Amino acid sequence: MIILESERLIFREHEPGDLEAYCSMEADPEVRRYVGGGPRPRAQAEERFRNGLLGPSSNLLRLWAAVLKQENRYVGRSGIYPHIGSHGAIPDEAVLSFYIAREYWGRGLATEAGRAFVTFGFEELRLGRIVATVQAGNAASLRVLDKLGFTLTRTEVGPKTFHKFELLNPAADPVLRNHAD
Repeated sequence: MIILESERLIFREHEPGDLEAYCSMEADPEVRRYVGGGPRPRAQAEERFRNGLLGPSSNLLRLWAAVLKQENRYVGRSGIYPHIGSHGAIPDEAVLSFYIAREYWGRGLATEAGRAFVTFGFEELRLGRIVATVQAGNAASLRVLDKLGFTLTRTEVGPKTFHKFELLNPAADPVLRNHAD
C-alpha cells in the first residue's frame, strides 16, 4: 500500500524485500551516529524490522518505507508517529522522523520526505503541531528542519545535547496549549 508520493519518492508499507537495505542502514555507523546505540547487529536489526516495521497496519502515524521512484529502491524510512508526553499520546500532535541511506545523502531526499509528511500531517490528518528532536552536531538534520520552517523550542543539555523543534499548522485554530514534551 502506497501512503503518499513526493516528486522522487514513494512512501509505502515495508516489504520483506526491504530487509537487506534496512539492515545495511542499521549497520552503518554514520547513519546510526545520531540515533543512539551505534551500529545495530544484524540479528537485532532483523528482529526490529520484522516486529516493528513489516506488515500492514491501519495506523497512519508510523514510519514508512521510502522508495526512490527512479530506481525502485528502498532508500530509508520516514513518517510521523505519535508524540508521547508524560501522560501518553498527545492529541493532535506527531513527531517527524526521516532516515536516508548514506549513499543517498546530499540529494535533498530528507527534506523532500519531511515536506511530504508535514503536508500529510497538516492537510490530511489535520494535526495542529509536529515536533522533532535533533542531537547537537547533526547539521544535516538541522538544515532539513530549517528548510521545513521548524522553530527551536528548547535545548536539553546532558550527557548528550538535544534540540527540540516544533512546526505549528498554519490552518489550525490558535489554541493555547501547554506543550510539556
